[in-house]
Amino acid sequence: MKKYIKLFAVSSLFVLAACSNDFLENEPYTEKVTENFYKTPSDAYEGLVAIYDILQREAYGGPLLISEQASDDCFGGYGIADAQGDLEWDRFLYVSDKDMNKDAWKVPYQGIYRANILLENLDKIDWGTDTALKTKYEAEARFLRAHFHFQLAKMFGDIVPLDKTITSAEFYSPRATPEVTYALIANDLKFAADNLGSDNYSQPGNANYGRITKWAAEAYLGRAFLFYTDYYKKPDLAGVVSKAQAVTYINDAVNNSGHALLGDFSHLWLAASLENYAGEGNTEIVWAVRFNGSGKGDWNLHEGNRFQVDIAPRGGSIGRYATGWGGATVNPKLYAAYGVGDTRRDATIINFAGEGLNFDAQAREQRQYTGYAWKKYCPITDAAGKAIVEANGGNFQIDNYQDLAVIRFADVLLMASELNLGTNDGFAQTCLDRVRDRAYQNATHRVTVSKTAIMEERRLELALEGQRYFDLIRQGTSVAKAAIDNVDADPQFNITFRTETLGWFPLPQSQVVLSNGAMTQNPGW
Repeated sequence: MKKYIKLFAVSSLFVLAACSNDFLENEPYTEKVTENFYKTPSDAYEGLVAIYDILQREAYGGPLLISEQASDDCFGGYGIADAQGDLEWDRFLYVSDKDMNKDAWKVPYQGIYRANILLENLDKIDWGTDTALKTKYEAEARFLRAHFHFQLAKMFGDIVPLDKTITSAEFYSPRATPEVTYALIANDLKFAADNLGSDNYSQPGNANYGRITKWAAEAYLGRAFLFYTDYYKKPDLAGVVSKAQAVTYINDAVNNSGHALLGDFSHLWLAASLENYAGEGNTEIVWAVRFNGSGKGDWNLHEGNRFQVDIAPRGGSIGRYATGWGGATVNPKLYAAYGVGDTRRDATIINFAGEGLNFDAQAREQRQYTGYAWKKYCPITDAAGKAIVEANGGNFQIDNYQDLAVIRFADVLLMASELNLGTNDGFAQTCLDRVRDRAYQNATHRVTVSKTAIMEERRLELALEGQRYFDLIRQGTSVAKAAIDNVDADPQFNITFRTETLGWFPLPQSQVVLSNGAMTQNPGW
């Protein structure tokens, strides 16, 4: 039986305004609408910015937070009186009337819609002789469209891939097979990798920092290739990118991008390094979602990183760590997984007792307290113990400002190690060694390269960065279950991964209802 889904209609353009009563008869003179907007390269640039703008909305506790709570590295967390939704992600439970994953579904489709609007109007622009600019904008828009599709596909499995805007007659569109979705993703990423220049924007003060580069596209191709070929047991990326091509792309990103590892892992994270923080524009960041604290408490703006408050210590600032909601408490098993001398452990995880911090879980009403919390992305306090974002006139809930690193060079090295395994083991070993040597600050902790070694290194290097759950399910549901299942004397920490879900998250119930019975829920939910 075919599965159908009705898509939410979203605003046609980020600058649309209400029209007068006679808007059907008259061309709008002052409002910007799609029909009269796309004329100049600056118009196209505004349309491109509108697509990038959606990235900030992903940081409201979407795929990053949900997948970490579902993984073996975190529990649900938050407060004892908070809604149970986070426990449901943690324990693979489903409550249909909560419309779980609504934003994780809706936000990427908003981005896809905006990307398609721009792509369909590029030919209306008077580019003059600057056709290269048109190609650049197309490449960036197609990369972002691929990113939004991949965010959906890795969470929900079969989705509705859209390479154009749809009419009302197409609202009930079939969920496509993975081959169709990933062919669109692969073609978009390949276009971006083949048509963007060799610029490297990860430099302090660079006005283009945060924009898509050739190197980001090549790395993202590697990420999509590994997930698709592993999960679906395929030899290539939907018939579009072969294994040899994927290797060529990722090796190019390793050898020619100009990106490199920082000398000290802790310098990547503000709460882990403070005065030694390398800053957001550093050589290791291949692509990041940018944020700032300019909103100053204005809830109508989307400039701040609203994810950071989710994982910060609950119940008030403590030590250098600013206050938040205490979500996604860290599993002690992750802390224990780091070897002696691995500098990543204490740069990634707050150990309250180990750092001499008296965290009274009962007084702070912290649910699923483990003694460990996120140090990556944790907001910090000033010398007076006040959250820096508040000291600067912002709101601690919406004006945190740290960028989210979507692709770091360490991830590129580990993907290169995995993709070269079995064909160029020497290069695979070198890539793995570079990551471990930085972690231990010496060359005496190297391990022989293998799939198992690479996956464990990914867990330690990329912990709390939204990769772990998807790395588990792409290896198979039995691997995911062995890692995620947890038995504890305290029942609040008992977790059972249900293999019947195939690793996919439940669709938002609103979408199932809108389908009028034509669409069924994902398996196991």
